[in-house]
Amino acid sequence: MEILWGVVIGAMSLLCWGGQTLALFAPATGARLGITEARESVEPVFWADVRGEALWDFFTLWTALVAGVLLAFDNTAWAYFGLFGGGAYVYFAGRGIFARAAMLRRGFRIGAQSDVRTGMTFLFLWGVMGIAMSAAAVVALSAE
Repeated sequence: MEILWGVVIGAMSLLCWGGQTLALFAPATGARLGITEARESVEPVFWADVRGEALWDFFTLWTALVAGVLLAFDNTAWAYFGLFGGGAYVYFAGRGIFARAAMLRRGFRIGAQSDVRTGMTFLFLWGVMGIAMSAAAVVALSAE
């Protein structure tokens, strides 16, 4: 079962961290692939915000990817990475959802409606993953 959850966490984390890394280093390619918003379709302040978000995520969100890989290989160190990574993903998802919702309420252009809906859905899924991973890490660490 740990192999399955490790693969799921690893895949979801790679999608998120990889997408943010692509958005950071190749935003035009990320927009073409639908991973990030095209610069011309969003407010300049939103563009700047998601660039800063992508940089921070590049430095922090890899931890859940490592947790997934370690869990798949039944390495107990996964829990340390999972605890930090889970918390980072909960923060990432919450901030993303609430900031985007606030911008939408204020009428800011933050991308096409379908792209925003897709983004919010994935943010929610990553948030749930972060909560579950943090809880599992706490259980694993308290069993040691």
